[in-house]
Amino acid sequence: MFADYHVHTEFSDDSTYQIEDVVKDAIALHMDEICITDHVDYGVKDDWDSGRESLYRNGEPLANVDYPHYMAEIARLGRLYGGEITIKAGMEFGVQVHTIPQFESLFSRYPFDFIILSIHQVEDKEFWTQDFQKGRTQQEYNERYYEEMLQVIQMYKNYSVLGHMDLITRYDENGVYPFEKIEPIISEILRIVIEDGKGIELNTSYHRYGLKDATPSVNILKRYRELGGDIITIGSDSHSAGQLGAYIENAKQLLKSLGFHYFCTYDKMRPVYQHL
Repeated sequence: MFADYHVHTEFSDDSTYQIEDVVKDAIALHMDEICITDHVDYGVKDDWDSGRESLYRNGEPLANVDYPHYMAEIARLGRLYGGEITIKAGMEFGVQVHTIPQFESLFSRYPFDFIILSIHQVEDKEFWTQDFQKGRTQQEYNERYYEEMLQVIQMYKNYSVLGHMDLITRYDENGVYPFEKIEPIISEILRIVIEDGKGIELNTSYHRYGLKDATPSVNILKRYRELGGDIITIGSDSHSAGQLGAYIENAKQLLKSLGFHYFCTYDKMRPVYQHL
C-alpha cells in the first residue's frame, strides 16, 4: 500500500499546488491512496468568508480553507479518479487551547475521514518567525510547547493523529533540546493519545528540511512503541509537486526497524491497519 496522509493544496494559504494536479501526480506515482489535509489555524487566520482585511498579508492570501468548495472538490475528484486512486477528505487542525470551540464547531459540520492535530502556534505566536521563542530560554519555549499540546489533547478529542509532534525542533535556533528533559511530558502526552485510541504521524519532511533526526524523533517513536502505541500514519507534508509521496518507503523501513508492523490509513475517522 502506497499512501500519503499529509498533503497540502491551493486550499492551504502556503501552497499553490492545484488539488487536481495533486491527484494526477499521485496517480502518476502509482499511489493507492491519498488524503488531502489542508490547513486550518484559528487564532492567527480568519475563515475564508469572514470578509476581514486580515485575510491578506503583504498582498498574499492568509485564510483558512474554503470549506464548502474544498469538500465539494474532493468529492468531485473522487468520482472522477476513483477508479485509479482512493481520495480521502482530511484537514490539518492547528489547535490552541483557546481555539478549541471553533474546531469543535468545524468538525461537526463536515464528514471527515481523517484529522491531523498539530500545534502550529502557541498564544497566537508563530514558531517559524521566532515570535514564540523570543524572550524565552530554550527550556522555557520547549516546555511551553509541550504543555500546550498536553492541554489541547486533554480537552479536544476529534482528531486522528498528532502531526509532526516535535515541530518546535525544526525552528529551534539553539539546537536540539535534550530528550531526557522533556521525556516525562512527552510520555504523558503519548499515554493519553493511546488511551483515547488516537495515533501519531511519521512526517517525512525532515528530509527536505535537512534535520538530523526523524519527525517526530526516533526517541519519541521508540517511546510510543514502548507504551503500546500502534496507530501511526505516514505523510510527506507536501506543498508542491516534487514533495508529494517523498520518502514514504524510507519511513516504512524506519518503522520496521523500530518494531512496528503496521501503518494506518483512515476511513470515516477510523484507522485501517496496513502491513508495512
